[in-house]
Amino acid sequence: MKNKKMLPIILSALVLLIGGAYLLYRALGKEIEAPRLATREAASQEPEEATKESSEEGSETETEAAKLSAPDFTVYDADGNQVQLSDYIGKPVVLNFWASWCGPCQTEMPDFHDKYLEMGEEIHFLMINMTDGSRETVDTAAGFIEEQGYTFPVLYDKDSDAAMTYGAYSLPTTFFIDAEGYVIAQATGAIDADTLQRGIDMIR
Repeated sequence: MKNKKMLPIILSALVLLIGGAYLLYRALGKEIEAPRLATREAASQEPEEATKESSEEGSETETEAAKLSAPDFTVYDADGNQVQLSDYIGKPVVLNFWASWCGPCQTEMPDFHDKYLEMGEEIHFLMINMTDGSRETVDTAAGFIEEQGYTFPVLYDKDSDAAMTYGAYSLPTTFFIDAEGYVIAQATGAIDADTLQRGIDMIR
């Protein structure tokens, strides 16, 4: 008799446990899958500082001072010619660090290529390959690009100058730079088409 009374209680507890686990899974899943796009100013501040500053109205001079100029670097084109980031300032720049062996890089590249085909006249898309000479070479990277049919500009970071300058040690990493040469936002990890568009909207 006691067992019969306990059965509904146990079943109810199981239903609540499974339901709670499902809701937790969905909440965490959304948090993990959400593309990350942070403004450069906010990313460089402690959370308390960012909250404090966002609640205060700064002058135009303070806003300009808070901007971060995009550091220059030297990479190489497919012909081995030196290319610098400063060569492209004057138009907004989408700067993406990638490697052909990087799965997440491969995942986001079709969206980058679509945006390049759509907006390549008004925005520079610079796909910086992490060319270390062993795991990734110019040949392997160029072969991958050709095989996939991508036509956006690919530059090769053979001296790791760009990667070290931007601290791009996790792939893929993307920076959004405005026409005046300020880093406006960055994203670490693969981003989707919507997040890419949001970044572009911030620098147009």
